[in-house]
Amino acid sequence: MAKVYAMIADGTEEVECLMVVDLLKRARIETVLVAPGDERRVVTSHGLRIEADQTAAETDFSDADLIFVPGGMPGSEHLSACKPLIEGLERANREGRRIAAICAAPGVVLGRHGFLEGKRATCYPGFEEEMRGARATGEGVVTDGNITTARGLGVALELGLELITLLTDEKTAETVAKQIQYR
Repeated sequence: MAKVYAMIADGTEEVECLMVVDLLKRARIETVLVAPGDERRVVTSHGLRIEADQTAAETDFSDADLIFVPGGMPGSEHLSACKPLIEGLERANREGRRIAAICAAPGVVLGRHGFLEGKRATCYPGFEEEMRGARATGEGVVTDGNITTARGLGVALELGLELITLLTDEKTAETVAKQIQYR
Protein backbone atom coordinates (compact mmCIF):
# COMPACT_ATOMS: atom_id res chain seq x y z
CA MET A 1 0.00 0.00 0.00
CA ALA A 2 1.20 3.51 -0.82
CA LYS A 3 2.12 5.93 1.97
CA VAL A 4 1.61 9.69 1.86
CA TYR A 5 2.84 12.43 4.17
CA ALA A 6 0.52 15.43 3.88
CA MET A 7 1.81 18.62 5.45
CA ILE A 8 -0.34 21.09 7.39
CA ALA A 9 0.89 24.29 9.04
CA ASP A 10 -0.38 27.41 10.72
CA GLY A 11 -1.91 29.36 7.85
CA THR A 12 -2.44 26.39 5.51
CA GLU A 13 -5.49 26.58 3.25
CA GLU A 14 -7.33 23.81 5.07
CA VAL A 15 -9.62 22.69 2.25
CA GLU A 16 -6.71 22.26 -0.18
CA CYS A 17 -5.09 19.97 2.36
CA LEU A 18 -8.10 18.12 3.72
CA MET A 19 -9.80 17.56 0.34
CA VAL A 20 -6.73 15.73 -0.91
CA VAL A 21 -6.26 13.85 2.38
CA ASP A 22 -9.92 12.79 2.40
CA LEU A 23 -9.74 11.45 -1.15
CA LEU A 24 -6.50 9.57 -0.49
CA LYS A 25 -8.02 7.93 2.58
CA ARG A 26 -11.14 6.96 0.62
CA ALA A 27 -8.78 5.20 -1.81
CA ARG A 28 -7.31 3.33 1.20
CA ILE A 29 -3.95 5.04 0.82
CA GLU A 30 -2.14 5.41 4.12
CA THR A 31 -2.03 9.15 4.73
CA VAL A 32 -0.28 10.83 7.65
CA LEU A 33 -0.91 14.50 8.49
CA VAL A 34 2.36 16.21 9.49
CA ALA A 35 2.88 19.63 11.15
CA PRO A 36 6.19 21.45 10.54
CA GLY A 37 6.75 22.89 14.01
CA ASP A 38 7.15 21.51 17.52
CA GLU A 39 3.39 21.26 18.04
CA ARG A 40 0.95 18.95 16.34
CA ARG A 41 -1.88 21.46 16.64
CA VAL A 42 -2.11 24.09 13.91
CA VAL A 43 -4.48 26.95 13.17
CA THR A 44 -5.35 27.04 9.48
CA SER A 45 -5.85 30.06 7.24
CA HIS A 46 -9.51 30.32 8.24
CA GLY A 47 -9.01 29.75 11.96
CA LEU A 48 -9.73 26.02 12.17
CA ARG A 49 -7.76 24.19 14.82
CA ILE A 50 -6.49 20.88 13.49
CA GLU A 51 -4.25 18.35 15.17
CA ALA A 52 -1.74 16.60 12.91
CA ASP A 53 -0.77 12.97 13.43
CA GLN A 54 2.86 13.90 14.03
CA THR A 55 5.44 16.65 13.61
CA ALA A 56 8.07 16.84 10.90
CA ALA A 57 10.75 16.19 13.52
CA GLU A 58 8.98 12.89 14.32
CA THR A 59 8.70 11.95 10.64
CA ASP A 60 11.04 9.83 8.57
CA PHE A 61 10.05 10.92 5.08
CA SER A 62 12.17 8.15 3.51
CA ASP A 63 9.22 5.72 3.41
CA ALA A 64 6.89 8.13 1.60
CA ASP A 65 5.57 7.26 -1.81
CA LEU A 66 4.32 10.86 -1.94
CA ILE A 67 4.94 14.04 0.04
CA PHE A 68 2.06 16.50 -0.37
CA VAL A 69 2.45 20.23 0.33
CA PRO A 70 -0.73 22.33 0.43
CA GLY A 71 -0.84 26.07 -0.08
CA GLY A 72 -2.23 29.03 1.76
CA MET A 73 -0.35 31.90 3.30
CA PRO A 74 1.50 32.06 5.56
CA GLY A 75 1.26 28.25 5.64
CA SER A 76 3.45 27.88 2.55
CA GLU A 77 6.10 30.10 4.16
CA HIS A 78 6.10 27.93 7.29
CA LEU A 79 6.49 24.79 5.18
CA SER A 80 9.26 26.34 3.08
CA ALA A 81 11.19 27.04 6.30
CA CYS A 82 10.77 23.47 7.65
CA LYS A 83 14.21 21.88 7.37
CA PRO A 84 13.06 18.24 7.89
CA LEU A 85 10.44 18.68 5.16
CA ILE A 86 12.89 20.20 2.68
CA GLU A 87 15.41 17.43 3.38
CA GLY A 88 12.63 14.86 2.89
CA LEU A 89 11.63 16.47 -0.40
CA GLU A 90 15.25 16.55 -1.59
CA ARG A 91 15.67 12.84 -0.87
CA ALA A 92 12.32 11.94 -2.42
CA ASN A 93 13.16 13.92 -5.54
CA ARG A 94 16.62 12.30 -5.86
CA GLU A 95 15.00 8.88 -5.56
CA GLY A 96 12.21 9.70 -8.04
CA ARG A 97 9.45 9.42 -5.47
CA ARG A 98 6.35 11.57 -5.89
CA ILE A 99 5.98 15.16 -4.71
CA ALA A 100 2.81 17.25 -5.01
CA ALA A 101 1.98 20.86 -4.18
CA ILE A 102 -0.98 23.18 -4.67
CA CYS A 103 -1.70 26.92 -4.74
CA ALA A 104 1.22 29.01 -3.41
CA ALA A 105 3.26 25.94 -2.42
CA PRO A 106 4.56 25.07 -5.91
CA GLY A 107 6.34 28.43 -5.92
CA VAL A 108 7.01 29.16 -2.24
CA VAL A 109 8.11 25.62 -1.33
CA LEU A 110 9.06 23.69 -4.47
CA GLY A 111 10.25 26.59 -6.63
CA ARG A 112 12.35 28.30 -3.97
CA HIS A 113 14.16 25.06 -3.25
CA GLY A 114 14.84 24.17 -6.89
CA PHE A 115 12.49 21.20 -7.32
CA LEU A 116 10.80 22.61 -10.42
CA GLU A 117 13.88 23.24 -12.56
CA GLY A 118 12.98 22.27 -16.15
CA LYS A 119 9.48 21.08 -15.20
CA ARG A 120 6.07 22.08 -16.44
CA ALA A 121 4.13 23.32 -13.41
CA THR A 122 1.21 25.41 -12.26
CA CYS A 123 0.41 27.49 -9.20
CA TYR A 124 -1.91 30.14 -7.82
CA PRO A 125 -1.74 33.23 -10.08
CA GLY A 126 0.93 35.64 -8.89
CA PHE A 127 3.34 32.97 -7.64
CA GLU A 128 4.73 32.03 -11.07
CA GLU A 129 7.99 33.94 -10.53
CA GLU A 130 8.63 31.84 -7.40
CA MET A 131 8.60 28.69 -9.56
CA ARG A 132 12.25 29.12 -10.51
CA GLY A 133 13.24 27.22 -13.62
CA ALA A 134 9.71 25.94 -14.28
CA ARG A 135 7.55 26.43 -17.33
CA ALA A 136 4.32 27.83 -15.85
CA THR A 137 1.30 26.41 -17.68
CA GLY A 138 -1.69 27.98 -15.95
CA GLU A 139 -3.46 24.59 -16.14
CA GLY A 140 -5.46 23.22 -13.21
CA VAL A 141 -3.33 20.15 -12.45
CA VAL A 142 0.04 19.31 -14.05
CA THR A 143 2.15 16.19 -13.58
CA ASP A 144 5.67 16.32 -14.98
CA GLY A 145 7.72 13.29 -14.05
CA ASN A 146 7.52 12.71 -10.31
CA ILE A 147 6.12 16.18 -9.50
CA THR A 148 2.46 17.16 -9.58
CA THR A 149 1.33 20.75 -9.08
CA ALA A 150 -2.12 22.32 -8.89
CA ARG A 151 -3.44 25.84 -9.29
CA GLY A 152 -5.57 26.24 -6.14
CA LEU A 153 -8.54 25.27 -4.04
CA GLY A 154 -10.92 25.00 -7.01
CA VAL A 155 -8.95 22.04 -8.39
CA ALA A 156 -8.11 20.29 -5.10
CA LEU A 157 -10.58 17.52 -5.92
CA GLU A 158 -8.97 16.98 -9.32
CA LEU A 159 -5.54 16.96 -7.67
CA GLY A 160 -6.65 14.29 -5.20
CA LEU A 161 -7.99 12.11 -8.00
CA GLU A 162 -4.79 12.59 -10.03
CA LEU A 163 -2.71 11.50 -7.03
CA ILE A 164 -4.91 8.44 -6.50
CA THR A 165 -4.39 7.50 -10.16
CA LEU A 166 -0.62 7.95 -9.84
CA LEU A 167 -0.38 5.98 -6.59
CA THR A 168 -2.85 3.20 -7.44
CA ASP A 169 -4.67 3.18 -10.78
CA GLU A 170 -7.34 4.94 -12.81
CA LYS A 171 -10.04 2.46 -11.76
CA THR A 172 -9.55 3.32 -8.07
CA ALA A 173 -9.71 7.05 -8.85
CA GLU A 174 -12.92 6.53 -10.84
CA THR A 175 -14.44 4.51 -7.98
CA VAL A 176 -13.68 7.29 -5.49
CA ALA A 177 -15.02 9.92 -7.89
CA LYS A 178 -18.30 8.00 -8.21
CA GLN A 179 -18.55 7.49 -4.43
CA ILE A 180 -18.41 11.24 -3.87
CA GLN A 181 -20.78 11.95 -6.78
CA TYR A 182 -18.10 13.79 -8.77
CA ARG A 183 -18.50 11.86 -12.04
